[in-house]
Amino acid sequence: QVQLVESGGGLVQPGGSLRLSCAASGRTFSSYAMGWFRQAPGKEREFVARIGTSGGSTYYADSVKGRFAVSRDNAKNTVYLQMNSLKPEDTAVYYCAAQNIVSARYDYWGQGTQVTVSS
Repeated sequence: QVQLVESGGGLVQPGGSLRLSCAASGRTFSSYAMGWFRQAPGKEREFVARIGTSGGSTYYADSVKGRFAVSRDNAKNTVYLQMNSLKPEDTAVYYCAAQNIVSARYDYWGQGTQVTVSS
């Protein structure tokens, strides 16, 4: 069982930066790949970024590539999403999720943190 808690969201102006954190409970954190997703009002939830179990592999949605960076600290059971050059279209609730590397399913989800990009 893994419990995930996101933090770091807020209101930021276009062009600004935020860093989201996702703290995980449990001793098995390092055995999960971790993903970030987002859902804007009236839209489907979409994939943002993924990081492998050791942090050596990362993958991004085209819409955030070059602006966002995902990282993890397995000693702290935490995954991060550094978001730079934010745009109004990045406004959404951001969720972290733990991916079972055998089934590829995202088995555990956090409650989400709101990111609003507006002047």
